[in-house]
Amino acid sequence: MTEEVEITAEPDAQEFKLEEQTELRFEVEAKCKVVLELKSGTAEIFGTELVKNKKFNFSFGEKIAVFTWHGCTLELLGKPEVAYVAKETPMVFYVNLHAALEQMRVKAEREDAKGPMVLITGPSDVGKTTLCRILLNYAVRVNRRPIFVDLDVELSSISIPGTIAALPVERVADVEEGFSSTAPLVFHYGHKTPSTNIMLYNTLVSKLATIIDSQASEANKKARISGCIINTCGWVKGEGYQSIKHAAKAFESNIILVIDQERLYNELVRDLPGDVKVVFVPKSGGVVERNQHVRDEAQDSRIRQYFYGLKTHLYPHSFDVKFSDIKVYKIGALCVPASCMPLDMEPEDNRTKLVPVQNGQNLLHYVLSISYAENLQDIVKTNVAGFVCVTNVNLERQTITVLSPQPRPLPKTIFLMGEIQFMDTH
Repeated sequence: MTEEVEITAEPDAQEFKLEEQTELRFEVEAKCKVVLELKSGTAEIFGTELVKNKKFNFSFGEKIAVFTWHGCTLELLGKPEVAYVAKETPMVFYVNLHAALEQMRVKAEREDAKGPMVLITGPSDVGKTTLCRILLNYAVRVNRRPIFVDLDVELSSISIPGTIAALPVERVADVEEGFSSTAPLVFHYGHKTPSTNIMLYNTLVSKLATIIDSQASEANKKARISGCIINTCGWVKGEGYQSIKHAAKAFESNIILVIDQERLYNELVRDLPGDVKVVFVPKSGGVVERNQHVRDEAQDSRIRQYFYGLKTHLYPHSFDVKFSDIKVYKIGALCVPASCMPLDMEPEDNRTKLVPVQNGQNLLHYVLSISYAENLQDIVKTNVAGFVCVTNVNLERQTITVLSPQPRPLPKTIFLMGEIQFMDTH
């Protein structure tokens, strides 16, 4: 049951008194800003506790749920697209999930074993990223150090679109900015959906899992016991379903949380080993489906945030790089069908093959990943140092102008190009 609260046209402050175990849900519309303040009581946003009498700013596209365990008074300043108090919320279910994971961590600590490897899956727009954030925040609040893995290449919470990444979480997420991503481990995929090159996607998932496993089994006992929270894409049919099973196997997941799709839940129960616990999780009533325009805006926002920051304004550098100083490659070449091959030749699988890219106007507005690789053989499975965006190409001088978070010189000379573009409007 939800109580709708009428919103006046005036952007004056609105006060909401919440009873225990209810939540205020609001969405911010285009070109608007909403300011939230906790006046009394206690409340949290996705597992992060709010500080009383502190103003929190939210901008276009954000969908927020402020939950209270014991009751509170909140003030909203601005004009949200919608704002209402919901009495039915899955937060009690989520905190019970956290308690079960914490029991597994206590057991792992006692037996010096690996903690829970939790894979969260479900179709698009069911709240997978939000559930990841809640479980990570609750873990940190009881002094755990889990690793957050984001396999969603469409809209990564850790890096930019077109990448998969992992991040050790040591502090509760900032209400406005999310988790501090100072030292993420990032791999270049280059596309916004796994279906574009599923072989490359699965190869990178396996590599990321291997690195996390080796790091956890070495020195960092706290991270090993705390385990991983793994976010996945919303592609759950056909090869997408196979990629979910592949990720579960690669990360040796022992808990799979399936949000809002019974068919997917039943398929995973049927296909995964008996020692993997598959749990059906209800979707929050506050989850909203995003259309393609909103998704494109969110992707652009993630890239802009990488270069310019969100709240703490960063000042990226812009400088020229000679064609001769860099080598640009794409991963994946067109596969030739078997029917087009000579009789005695087998078609070569080119989906993880390196293809050199000619430096020129074709680079304009593309985001390039800077690879840590020392040689060509290692490029595909090597993580990246960061990203630059090509803002200008000068054929006469044989240079490109790049937007970079760091001053020159660039750390490496091997660059990877995908389909990710960014028009710098600053």
